[in-house]
Amino acid sequence: MNKIVLTFISLFVALTLTASDYQGSLLKKGDKVPEFTVTTLDGKEIASSELKGKVVLINFFATWCGPCMKELPEVQKHLWPKFKDKNFVMISIGRQHTKDELIKWNKKKGFTFPIAPDPKREIYSKFASQYIPRNFIVDKSGKIIWQGVGFEQKELDEMIKTIQENL
Repeated sequence: MNKIVLTFISLFVALTLTASDYQGSLLKKGDKVPEFTVTTLDGKEIASSELKGKVVLINFFATWCGPCMKELPEVQKHLWPKFKDKNFVMISIGRQHTKDELIKWNKKKGFTFPIAPDPKREIYSKFASQYIPRNFIVDKSGKIIWQGVGFEQKELDEMIKTIQENL
């Protein structure tokens, strides 16, 4: 009997820790977005401190990541055109990629949304410890209102709905 109770307690603790970790996330809903500055491939500097008043999508990816390469074309086709001319900012950050690597890669892909390198994971490490693709939506006050990891159509639909509701 005691072994059964101990097993259930251990299982509960493990599930609680996993849920609070949100698959490697260092942030939770309601947290203020960490301070960071990136320079996009076209030379534009974007600082998180200057994004208040806008709805922001921060996307982390890698060029070798299969789910990322499924997600980004969908973002380009369905999300970016819908919101790019509104009170919205998107930053797609290449985790552990240099500017030169991303320029060469994007010449083949043709994405038009802002892309920035994070060669040493300095920005990524403020948001998460592992797993990509990873997305954070930040509201106009600078707080995280949604996050997701991995790629499924359902998740993309949730991102679009969350952005739309908060514009």
